[in-house]
This record gives sequence, C-alpha cells and structure tokens, in this order.
Amino acid sequence: MDEQEFVQLLESLLLPDTERVKSATSTLNNNYYTSPASLNGLLQIICSHPKSELRQLAAVEARKLVAKHWANLPTDQKTALRNQLFQFTLNEEVTLTRHSAARVISAIAAKDFEDGEWADLPGYLLQAATSSTTRHREVGTYIIQTTLESVGDSFPGKVSDLYKLFSSTLQDPESAEVRVNTMLALSRLAMLLDSEADPEQVKLFQSAIPGMVAVLKATIDVGDEDNALQAFEVFQTLLGCDGALLAKHFGDLVKFMIELSATTTVEDDYRSQALAFLMQCVRYKKLKVQGLRIGEELTLKALQIVTELGDLSSEDEDVTPARSALGLLDILASSLPPSQVVIPLLKALGGYFSSENPDYRQAGILALGMCVEGAPDFIATQLHEILPMVLHLLDDPEAKVRGAALNGVARLADDLAEDVAKEHARLIPAMIKNFDLAVNSLKGQDDELNLTIIRGSCHAIDSLIEGLDPEDAAKYVQELVPRFSKLFNYEDFKCKGAAIGAVGSIASAAEKAFLPFFVETMNGLSQYVRIKESQDDLDLRGVVCDSMGKIASAVGPEYFEPYVLPLMEASEEALHLDHPRLRETSYILWSTMAKVYEEKFAKFLPGAVKGLEDCLNQDETGLEVQLGEEASDLAGTDVVVQGRKIKVSAAADGDDSDLNEAAMDEDDWNEEDWNDIGAVTAVAMEKEIAAEVYGDIITHTRREYLPYLESTIANLLELVEHSYEGIRKASLGTLWRTYACLWGMAEGDGMAKWKPGLPLQVEPAEDMMKLGEMVMGATMQTLHDEMDRGVVTDINRDVAATLKLCGPALLIGAKEDGDNIVEDLAAQLLSIITKLHPCQQDLGDEPDEEGILDESSEYDWLVIETAMEVLTCLSVALGPSFAPLWKVFEKPIMKYASSQESTERSAAVGTIAECVGNMGEACTPHTTTLLKLLLHRLSDEDPETKSNAVYGIGLLCEKTANEAEILKALPTIFTKLEPLLDAQDQARLLDNTAGCVSRLISKHPDKIPISEVLPRLVQLLPLREDYEENKPIFSMIVKLYQANEPTVQQLTPNLMAVFEKVLGEPEDQLEDETRSQLVELVQHLRK
Repeated sequence: MDEQEFVQLLESLLLPDTERVKSATSTLNNNYYTSPASLNGLLQIICSHPKSELRQLAAVEARKLVAKHWANLPTDQKTALRNQLFQFTLNEEVTLTRHSAARVISAIAAKDFEDGEWADLPGYLLQAATSSTTRHREVGTYIIQTTLESVGDSFPGKVSDLYKLFSSTLQDPESAEVRVNTMLALSRLAMLLDSEADPEQVKLFQSAIPGMVAVLKATIDVGDEDNALQAFEVFQTLLGCDGALLAKHFGDLVKFMIELSATTTVEDDYRSQALAFLMQCVRYKKLKVQGLRIGEELTLKALQIVTELGDLSSEDEDVTPARSALGLLDILASSLPPSQVVIPLLKALGGYFSSENPDYRQAGILALGMCVEGAPDFIATQLHEILPMVLHLLDDPEAKVRGAALNGVARLADDLAEDVAKEHARLIPAMIKNFDLAVNSLKGQDDELNLTIIRGSCHAIDSLIEGLDPEDAAKYVQELVPRFSKLFNYEDFKCKGAAIGAVGSIASAAEKAFLPFFVETMNGLSQYVRIKESQDDLDLRGVVCDSMGKIASAVGPEYFEPYVLPLMEASEEALHLDHPRLRETSYILWSTMAKVYEEKFAKFLPGAVKGLEDCLNQDETGLEVQLGEEASDLAGTDVVVQGRKIKVSAAADGDDSDLNEAAMDEDDWNEEDWNDIGAVTAVAMEKEIAAEVYGDIITHTRREYLPYLESTIANLLELVEHSYEGIRKASLGTLWRTYACLWGMAEGDGMAKWKPGLPLQVEPAEDMMKLGEMVMGATMQTLHDEMDRGVVTDINRDVAATLKLCGPALLIGAKEDGDNIVEDLAAQLLSIITKLHPCQQDLGDEPDEEGILDESSEYDWLVIETAMEVLTCLSVALGPSFAPLWKVFEKPIMKYASSQESTERSAAVGTIAECVGNMGEACTPHTTTLLKLLLHRLSDEDPETKSNAVYGIGLLCEKTANEAEILKALPTIFTKLEPLLDAQDQARLLDNTAGCVSRLISKHPDKIPISEVLPRLVQLLPLREDYEENKPIFSMIVKLYQANEPTVQQLTPNLMAVFEKVLGEPEDQLEDETRSQLVELVQHLRK
C-alpha cells in the first residue's frame, strides 16, 4: 500500500474542493479500503499523525472498516495495534479525537470478544478508570460505556465488578465527565437487565440511583449544560427499561423533578428538561404516577409554572418551562383520572380567574384549554360553572387574557362541540365584539397583540359554529361572513388563513343558508387555488382547499359543479409541490368530494387512487442528506427532508464524504438514533390521512371503486404492522369499513339477511369470507400485543360495529395457530376488561393483577367501555350460542356494575341488559344472580344506570325460562318502578320503564293487575327518546286488543291520539313490522 498517497488522499477529504473530495473518496473506496492494510494504515495515522483533524477523520474511517478487516490482520500486528491505540487514546488531548479513537477500541473489542481475544482489555479499563490521572479515568469510563453499547451482555467478567467500579466512579471528586460516563454506562446495563432473571443485579442498580441523581444535581448547580443534558437523557432512558429498576426510587425521583421544574432560580433549559422527564413519566409510567397519588401536585405546580408565560406570541416557538408545563397538563389530563387532575385544577381556577394579575388569569384559561381533550366527559358536567367564567374573561381589560380566552373557547368547542354550542347566543356576540375591537384598533402588520385576537376570534368561531344545528348557525351567516371576507385579501397570511377557515366552517354548519354568499366567497377564494410562490402561499392554498371542500358539502353537488374540475386539478398538482400538509389537504378534499358526488366521483377515481397509492409507497427510510457551503445559512435550524424534521449541522469545509461525521462527536452520531429521528415523520402522518381517505372514497363510490379494490386492500394490509399507531388505526379502520360496505352491497344484490349463531345459517360469497378472514386475521394479530390504547379502542369500535351489521360470518375460519377466533377474541376482550392487556400496562412492566387500580382516566376507561361494546355485539351475532361466553364475562362485568364510578356502572348494566336480550332463553341459568343485581341498580343514584337496569329487568323477565323467580320478584319490581314514574325530566328512564312494564304484561298478562298498570303506562306515551322500546309496547297493546282485554278497550280514545303521533314524524319512531301492526290495528278500531 502506498502510505504516502493514502495519507494525501485522506488530507484531500479535508480540502474545500468538492471535485477533489469526490475523486479522493472514490480512490480510497476502490483502491485502498478493499484491503486489510488500509485499516492498519488508518490506525497508525490515529496514533501518530501530528494533525488532530486527520487523526479524527482516520478514527471515523477506521471504525467503519473494523468489522470488515480486523479479523484478517496478522495476530502479532493486532496485539501491537491494540496496545498502541489504547495508550494513544489515554493520552490524546483533543476531546473529539479521543472519543472517536475510543469508539474504534469499542468496535475492535466487539470483534475480539466474539473471538475470545483481548481478554486483558477489561483489566486495562479498570486500571484506567481508577487511575490517579483524571484524563485516564475519563478515557477508561468512556471506553467502558461505548464498549457496553457495542457488545452488551458479551462484556467479559462479572457484572458485579462493574457495579463495584461504578459506585466509585459515580462519585469521582474531580471530573464531571467521569461521573456522567458512569451514568451512561449504567444506562447501557439497564437496557440489558431483566429483573426476573437477575434480581441481585436489580438491587445493585437501585443502589446506584441516588448517586445518579446527585450527579445530575451537581451538573445543574455549576451550569454544566452538556453533562446535565446527558444526565437527563439517562433518566429518560431508564423510563423505557425494566420497571423494577426505578421502582424503589420512582416517587423520590418524580418529586425531585417536580421541585426542579418549579424552582425559578434554576435555568429555564434545566426546568424544561425536568418537565420533559415528568411528561414521559406520566406517559409511560402512568399507573405508578397514579398509584403515588401525585397527580394533584403535578397539576397545581404545572399551573403555577404557566403563569410565567408572559405575552403569548404565535411566532415564538421556543421551548420554555411555561410551554412545557402546558404540555404536561395535556398529558396529565389524558393519562390520570379526573380526581387527580381536572378536579383539583377546576378548584384552583376560581382563584386564578379572579386574580388581579393578568398572567394568572391567562394561565388559568390556557390550562383549562389544555385539559379538555383528556377529560371531556367530566368537563362537560362542569360547563355550567366554567362558561360564565370564560365569558367574563372574553371581556377582560387585558388583550392577552382575551386572546387566551378565545383559545380556551376553541379548545372547549373542539372537544365538546354540542355542549358548548348550546351557549352560542352568549359566546358568539362576545367573540364578534373581540374581533371588531381588534380590527378597529389594529396598527399594522407588527401589532401582534391585535393580530392574535383577530386570529383567535376566527379560530374560536371556526370551532364553535360546527357544533350548531343548521337553523342556529344560519342566524350568524349574515353577521360573520361579510366580516371575515374582508380579511381574504389582508397582508398577514395567518389572519387570512384563519378567516378563510372560519368561513368554510360557517358554510358547513349553516348549509343552504350559506347560499346567498356562495358565489361571492368562491370568487374571493379562487385567486388562491393555484398559488405556489412561497411556503406561506402553499400553507394558505391548503387552508383554501379545506374551506372549499366544506363549502361544497354545504351547498351540494349542483351548485358546486362549476368549481369541481379546477379544484380537483389543483389538488392533483398540489401532490408535486413538496409540501406534506398540502398533499394531506388534497386527500381530504377527495374524501369530501366523494361524499358530495358519491358514484359521480368515478371520473376522478384514477387520479385519486394513483395519488393515494403513491403516498403509501413513499419511502420512510432513505435519508441521504448532503449539505455544502450553500446550505451554511441553515446551520442550527430544523429542516424537513423527505418528510422528516432534521437538525442541520454546520457544514465543514469541502463537505462531502465523511466530513459532517468527522465534525461531530460520535456520541451525537448513532445510526439507531438516525433511524429513529422523530418516530412520527411527516410522511407517516400523510400516510395516516391517505389510509383514512381510502375509507371515505370506497364507502361513497361503492361499485365504481371495485376495479381498484384488490390492490387497495393489499396496500392497507401491509400498513397494519407500521410502527406509527396512527397508520395502524387508519388502515384497520378502512379495511373494516370496506368489508361492511361490500356486505351492504351484497345484501342489496339479494344476499339473505344473516341470522345469529354458529354454524352459519346464511353463507356469504367466498370472496366476502376470504376478505373477512384477512381483515379479522390482521386485526387479531395487532390486538394481541398492541400497546397504544387509541388503536385498541378503535379496533373495538370497528369490530363491534361490523359484528352488529354483518353478523357471525366474521367469526368463521381458523386462525393460523389453530385457535378458534371466538375464543381468541374473547380472551383479548377479557384481558382488556380486567385491565391486563398490554395497552393498559406501564412501559417495561408485565401485567400485575395485584397492582390494578380502581380509577381510570377517561381514555383508559374508553378502552374498557368499547371492549364491552364488542361483547354486546358478539351476543348480537351469536344469539343463544353466546351463553357459554357469558359465563366467562359475568363476574368481571358485574364487578363494574358495582363500581364507585357512575359511568362504569351504567356501561356494565347496559352490557348485561343487551347480552340478556340477545341470548334469549339461554340466559335462564343466570336469572337469580342477574335479577338480584338489576333490582339493586333500580335504586341507583345515576339516572343512566337506573334506566339501563329498568331495561335489563324487562328483558330478563321476557327472555328467561325461570318464571318462578320472576313471579316471586314481581311485587319488588313494581315497588321499585313506581317512584320512577315521577321523573318527568328523564325521558329515557320513563321510556324504558314503559318498555319494561310492557314486557312484563306480554309475558305474564294473568299475573299483572292490568286495570291498574295500563292507564299509568299509557300516560307515558308516546315515547320521547328511546324509540326502540316502541316495539315491545305496541306489540303488547296489539295482543291486548286481540284478547279483547277490557282496560285497553276503555283506553282507546287516549291510545288513538298516541297512535296518530307515532305513525307520523319522525319516521324512525317505529320499525316497519311494528308500523304495519299499528296501521292494521288503527284500521280495525276505526271500523
């Protein structure tokens, strides 16, 4: 090997000459790096060349070649090289070069340990790590942590010796680097540790944690930012490791981080890091956080930190403690039960809202806004107290408080659309007042405060108006559209976008009442459909496209026809403008147009299907980033490259081959990290939207889509295993919608209606069976180990809805491992209902029946509630053959029926009632147990639970063959039903009471005092809410007329008035069969 040329080629890589760099790279790769001698040459350069930048580059290159060539070097040469490299690294003064050389040692050690060589390295490292020379200790601990990273469990010697060493180096008196290296090494051991296999090592690790906290604290105290950030990262890493490691000190660690985040004398960066750690704790260890009952303390501390926010500028996106605290509140509300977050927050808000300090008033409403999404059901029950305070803040003397209140209204309306919309008559005038005031006070483009109010008013009205009925929304069209239209040509892009978005939502809510403004609005917006000169242009174009889609759904296909083609053409062009958000907007537009035009959307299908397929085929891994001099102004910023957000490093001179790599510490350059850049990329989010849009297009174009269906299903099945939960959810959702759509088409083509039970009594076509098998197979595979509760919740909803619509055909076909699908599905549902499913565990923990907590956050409860829905729909699909499954589920469901939480009792009692109704007579063996529980719940304080219990009693009496038990209980039943008749404000309860009594009369006409009961029952008619109960009621009345029962004859004048009402509007009061029975009865009575 020509050593002189070799060195010259390496030196060429450092020159600011792109052509010479390319030429040198090519020569090195083709002529030198193919030979083991090149590795020897590079190692010699590391150890002896006078230029540190060349030594650094040689180390980077050598590390890549170790795996390829180290084994092929002569044994004696390897021995000399090991010693030479180790001695050089110990004494190298330049940190970057020292670290790169250490990583070469780790790479060599990884190969050597595999081959049983370099047995004396651990001894050398121990010697270095305990040397009296600080530099040697730094190098020794650094090589240990990088070698542990490379070799994992293969590190020679006893692991207890490492812990013994680390207990000393963690307290190094002179070097923070030694202490932090030790923490990093411990985190590498943590990743490998299995508490069940090695409980002794767990104890050793736990004993190190107080020392690790002390290291972090010391770096913060002296303002050592680099080491502090690495120490924080170690604690973040531990949250993802075996749960036993932090278990002993978890509470203390969380409290330390809470105090740190709340201490205003500490630098903001450290406080934000502490808050980030707390967010991860709540996200990944929520059961432990909940068990410690520190949710309230976290909530109130976060609320206090939000008061530091100052002026809320939409332009300023820096991470600050106040912004991080808002993020923490968001996660707290969705992860912990209301008793630990939302209830203490609401108690504290009164003082914040009435504070003289505007920072407190602003913090209060922003904090409330952040918590709505996590606990919408609970906050809905408190709106009567919250909204008057919000209205007061909308009239606050401080503009920034009004801006925050507008933000609060938008967030409340996003998650509680119908509830908040009931107050439209007070809220919308208050928002218009804010809008007008800001517009009239605006002092130009730099008046950020007034611009924030204008945008905030638009966003708040945008969110609120979509919850209104068309008649209510229509009242505001005349008032709002002319106001917002004036901003269509305003200079500020964000104001313009907010106004355009709001007008789209007003149209969507007001429907035909928007028509007087339709043409003028479309003319105003058309100028933006093709703009593409700048990023702002493309952002605005996306908003316009969204808004036009909403307008199309409001005015309908005929009025919108002149605009369809240009808009569709613009949406297809948008796919090629390298703007992920704009591409998503195009897909959503296609979904809207498919809903508006249905089968007539067929002419656009070729373009839409190709666009969606291209989206799903995008590569998410190829990330070759080459940045030269011309990109130097991007240094230190985030850019989106191939849909991923990437931090740009400053380009080194002549950047081409390995220069970016050589210019950074290899600690920052880790291939796994690079592959993990933001697990959720822009491309992944785009694919999520595309997968959802397929569902809308397929279900609305129906037969027109059939030519494309096979390839679409294949594409979606591939996505079911994607690493991003949003894509798994969307692709499975669309597969289920597709199955249901095809089933509906088959029934429309004459396929017989399915019948409950297995084996199947109605066989669907073979292709339907095959699709069902594929979709069910993909779903079950996902369900088994899915850790995201949102995905599991959606799977539950999809399976429940499809079982109800399409019956038991889905449950046919053996799974690959031979298990019966019904048994497998039941096992998964049982694990969810008993809180033992993977999505209900903390990261790194195994299910633990003893550690199950009674309370749940609203989203955690939703997983269980939707599992109960699947159970109910299984009973619909299986009918009497569901009975063996009920034996498995009876106990856990009944446990929820006695819960402290009314929502849990209500859901459980409703599930019991539905399952009884669907099992029919097969419920008989459970009569005694269920009757006792349902009778008890007839006195429940919660109207929903009580109503479900009444419904359940009626069904149990109707279906069971154990008549003796029912007859014995009749006096008790009527005693408990009697007081319910006074609840005139609870329509559903009264409707279910009427249904229950009707079932009792039908089943036991000779045992019920009809002359007393029937007049009271007729007073409850017509039903006001639960129209399903009309079936048993009118079926019973028809039977009484057929039997010439005297009481019913006397009530005929009253009943004729009832019949007239139920045979009229709304039509959905009666099923077809009941309607025809009634029509016949009325005709008979009129004769």
